[in-house]
Amino acid sequence: MSTLRGKIAVVTGGNSGIGFATAKEFKSQGATVVITGRNLDKVQSAAQELDVKGIVADVKNLSAIDDLVAQVGSDFGKVDVLFVNAGIFQPAPVGQISEEMFDHQVGINFKGALFTTEKFLPILNDGASIINLSSINAYTGMPNTAVYAATKAALNSYTRTAATELAPRKIRINSVNPGPVATPIFGKTGMDETQLSEITEAMQNRIPLRRFGESQEIAKLVSFLASDNASFITGGEYNIDGGTNINPLLG
Repeated sequence: MSTLRGKIAVVTGGNSGIGFATAKEFKSQGATVVITGRNLDKVQSAAQELDVKGIVADVKNLSAIDDLVAQVGSDFGKVDVLFVNAGIFQPAPVGQISEEMFDHQVGINFKGALFTTEKFLPILNDGASIINLSSINAYTGMPNTAVYAATKAALNSYTRTAATELAPRKIRINSVNPGPVATPIFGKTGMDETQLSEITEAMQNRIPLRRFGESQEIAKLVSFLASDNASFITGGEYNIDGGTNINPLLG
């Protein structure tokens, strides 16, 4: 299958995890792919492995997004698919949330995501597809995720409004809400191995399918939403969580 043949696709945070898997899936579907990330070595390594274009850009820095858009426009012209994937997870209990932690997560997960779309709009083709990576944490009330969850809830709200306003250009925008997925994001939280093991076990026990998702599974859903097969879908939120969100008391 080549459902994205001839399409130009941009994946933010494409050097690892869900972003990397989705860039790989996009390419397998025929797209020309650009990945971004904050770390030069990681972006270069991932781009070489995937055989795609890699551009260093920190979405927390709006001028960096401007530079990214300018480079993509210069190199590829118009864009057909934008996967707004870059994000971070920093757990903290209510009462111990610092201003620095708040600003960092909001700056990347919401402000950075929102302005990625805003700044790419001038070079998006009419009929383009935008997919925002959100999370079921927007709804679950999971302990230690207050700020992270709030950023994802805000992103989903923006997605719904943007879907209405972008419809005249036939630009579709949707959110994907993964549940627990085996990605490097957990290793970047600052928790030690014991804490990571405990939270992993607790989360897995609450998943009806009794396992974490895989990045490739998320990539398949994103690829579908990016394609013309999803041409009548916009403003939607798609949970891909092994049933977690419909069984909150399981465990």
